[in-house]
Amino acid sequence: MTEPLELSISIDVLKAGNKAEFAKLVNQYSNSVYRIALKILSDPSDAEDVLQETFIKAFRALPGFEGRSSISTWLFRIATNEALMLVRKRKPDFVLVDEPDAPDEDENSGQVQLTDWCCMPEAELMSDESRRHLEEAVQDLTPALRAVFVLRDIEGLSIKETAEALDVSEQVVKTRLLRARLRLREDLSRYFGGKMAERLEK
Repeated sequence: MTEPLELSISIDVLKAGNKAEFAKLVNQYSNSVYRIALKILSDPSDAEDVLQETFIKAFRALPGFEGRSSISTWLFRIATNEALMLVRKRKPDFVLVDEPDAPDEDENSGQVQLTDWCCMPEAELMSDESRRHLEEAVQDLTPALRAVFVLRDIEGLSIKETAEALDVSEQVVKTRLLRARLRLREDLSRYFGGKMAERLEK
């Protein structure tokens, strides 16, 4: 997806309620906001709702924006909160808080059987089927892990920016990111392991 050209946006003008300046903000960040919502929710209709609600809430809250984080991180925080609120509505028992010091079976990577992909043809590693499987594996993550992975590894936010967007500590971000990456690596190892077995049988 092609991002719009970077536009010069004045925070002071935005906070004053200038609608033309706000339109520039929407144009610049709507793709990223929609992408984040879609990756967390896996539903285009829900992602559209989050996109709309994010900018409605942003417009209303702009006069109180203090600039402690960048405008993009602030928007991503609103979008992520909106997406996770939808998750909570569907799964009332869902809890976002992770214990960063708690032992996790995923952190013991010695128990994870990982496949060496070096012998897989590049065309297969980069195939549409493989990319679809990766997208499905991301959707299989818990929403808390998925949100961190999407913001950090897909949208490219820093650890600090991801922590600000999710309103958690940097240590929690690091812990969730480790768990997300290990679970994805284990899932992809099983997937490519099966592919390699199929090739050997031919």
